[in-house]
Amino acid sequence: MFNEFLYAVLPYVAFTILIGGTVIRYAQGERGWSTKSSEFLSKNDLKIAGPMFHLGLFMAFGGHVIGILIPKFATEAVGVDEHLYHFIALAGGIPAGILFALGFIMLMIRRFGNDRMKVNTSSMDKLLYLVLALTIATGFAGTLSSLGGHFDYRETISPWFRSLLMMSPDVSYMENVPLIFRCHMVMWCLTAILFPFSRLVHCLSFPFEYFGRSNIIYRRK
Repeated sequence: MFNEFLYAVLPYVAFTILIGGTVIRYAQGERGWSTKSSEFLSKNDLKIAGPMFHLGLFMAFGGHVIGILIPKFATEAVGVDEHLYHFIALAGGIPAGILFALGFIMLMIRRFGNDRMKVNTSSMDKLLYLVLALTIATGFAGTLSSLGGHFDYRETISPWFRSLLMMSPDVSYMENVPLIFRCHMVMWCLTAILFPFSRLVHCLSFPFEYFGRSNIIYRRK
């Protein structure tokens, strides 16, 4: 029964809150729809941590999309056997995990190691950082545990997730999944639940003009 809740109910609860909560927040609180920039409080330490974190995030997200949404038979049909796929996944997953984790740690130090930053850190920020830390840690640990190739998530987690998308969740796929991966599945659900109520919503603004805009200059007092 507990597994049924975690892998057949909780994901839909998370998806519902993610979509519904985001729409409601945008409709009722568009003025607060931002990342709450703290660059004016601490600027220099953001130059490396920010790009590192976001690059690792994009790499990890791309790897998840490929590994989960593309069936195993599809990659094998184009000549990518299990050994080659495993090598490619680790070659991309480990660097992504390192960038993602180090960037996050640097942002954590920046956030909680600076008195001015701590004063401007809300309770939601603290909860978000905790959930993100556990999500990143379990994901990276899962990647490292796959070095030996003993567990194939494309035969368990991937079809389970696709069964969720088809509105026919098959919990049996998750029965023999290692604990670290099951924890990671729960953590991304919690991340999705927090998404509409946190600063994470800024990623939906697609601020591509950011890359071409002039620098914002904060003059010293």
